[in-house]
Amino acid sequence: MRKKTLFIIITIILLSVFLSSCATDSELSVPGITLTTNPEGDPEQVSSGVQLLVLLTVLSLAPSILILFTSFTRIVIVFSILRNAIGTPTIPPNQVVIGLALLLTFMIMGPVFSEIDQTALQPYLNSEISQKDAISRAANPIRSFMLEQTREKDIELFMEINSMNRPETVDDIPNVALFPAFVISELRTAFTMGFIIYIPFIIIDMVISSILLSMGMMMLPPSLVSLPFKILLFVLVDGWYLVTRSLALSFF
Repeated sequence: MRKKTLFIIITIILLSVFLSSCATDSELSVPGITLTTNPEGDPEQVSSGVQLLVLLTVLSLAPSILILFTSFTRIVIVFSILRNAIGTPTIPPNQVVIGLALLLTFMIMGPVFSEIDQTALQPYLNSEISQKDAISRAANPIRSFMLEQTREKDIELFMEINSMNRPETVDDIPNVALFPAFVISELRTAFTMGFIIYIPFIIIDMVISSILLSMGMMMLPPSLVSLPFKILLFVLVDGWYLVTRSLALSFF
């Protein structure tokens, strides 16, 4: 329960960091609703109605934040490619794949969440730092994790799109460029790992197809014959262990 609560709070912090990096004015408006903040006023003087509105917005965006700003993207894509490579696109079921990806995500992001809890969340709950300082401290571990997994080329792409000057240090990289760069870097890494996983299964399909063709059994689908051999190969090499280990080590 503590980990679930911590993750929800970290999700709120992530959204706050992202919105603060994207906002250019002090007024946010949607049809029928206008939210204006006064930087010179007391940030604690926010009506309960506005707090409820912000909370509902955060909860609605929480799944997207989980998918895009953590290791979840790479893990779930690799597992999905693995299912298709074996030839069983519905086995394991989506619930099992997503559940395993979530467990690995919590494990890989554990050190990041612990650092946020110690340096930002606990001091804020103990009234030792302000909300602004808590968000700033919480962003540092997340940015460090993203920078380690993001290619410089991808960061430069989004900085050019936003007409930004080249940063002198990594601390000068804005979140509005870092976040999408991290996503496409994760997609590239996931597809690279998926390609490597596909190779042995393609070889099995080619061998089975050649054997069936030489025997004149052209009406028998090669995928039907190769499926047991691919499953046998995956079990013999302890495939789930190797894939999970490779995914975990790819982040360290």
